[in-house]
Amino acid sequence: MTDDPAQPDADLPPAARRALAEAEERRRRAEAEAEANAAPSAPRELGGRNGPEPVRYGDWERKGIAYDF
Repeated sequence: MTDDPAQPDADLPPAARRALAEAEERRRRAEAEAEANAAPSAPRELGGRNGPEPVRYGDWERKGIAYDF
């Protein structure tokens, strides 16, 4: 490889350059798909509990006691 930062892959064979270009394209598509499928954040609950969601493990927890539904 050369020390020229403008062309970091100048010494690579054509197959390696194609592979890098394909990987970059897949990365770009994956990021675009992730942005398109991103769910909006849940609205904050007014007057809700502080801390983690009490039903996060399938149980309801209140004051350190877990109640299984």
